[in-house]
Amino acid sequence: MSFDTLVAAGERSALPHGTASRNPVPRSGFVILDYGVILGGYCSDMTRTVHVGRASVKERSMYDAVLDAHEAAKAVVKPGATAEQVDAAARRVLKRAKLEQYFTHSTGHGVGLEIHEPPRLGKKQPDLLEAGMVITIEPGVYVPGKGGVRIEDTVLVTGNGHETLTPTPKELLTL
Repeated sequence: MSFDTLVAAGERSALPHGTASRNPVPRSGFVILDYGVILGGYCSDMTRTVHVGRASVKERSMYDAVLDAHEAAKAVVKPGATAEQVDAAARRVLKRAKLEQYFTHSTGHGVGLEIHEPPRLGKKQPDLLEAGMVITIEPGVYVPGKGGVRIEDTVLVTGNGHETLTPTPKELLTL
């Protein structure tokens, strides 16, 4: 594993890097699962959020906003784009959804021999993306006392765009 797996359920899913507790998974609510492996000496990082029980309209809307922010940020990834531009794309979507205040971390980071490497994809980050860089795209929304959603992929910057290296489904899975 490239880091200790993070599992945060119910209200604890509102903690951006919450860890498991002794509390049982609630009968209803989000569960954030953040994990990665080392393959050939290189790290990966992926987060998926699932929902236990039927998601309310508000919860579904929150999930969809994070997914839209994820896709908007990923669409900007190409050589010559700045780390700040990628971050801004995600923040614009969450601002339209009135959730920006609950997005409390950067949109992503570099990944390689270490799990966290430059560049940091965040506000006021002028780093230019270059072909061959591997980064994460991981917008999230964390509402205290309610729960949180994060969707993360590991992405390779290619010569003319990007390739998702963690191509698993991102649709909301209900357990």
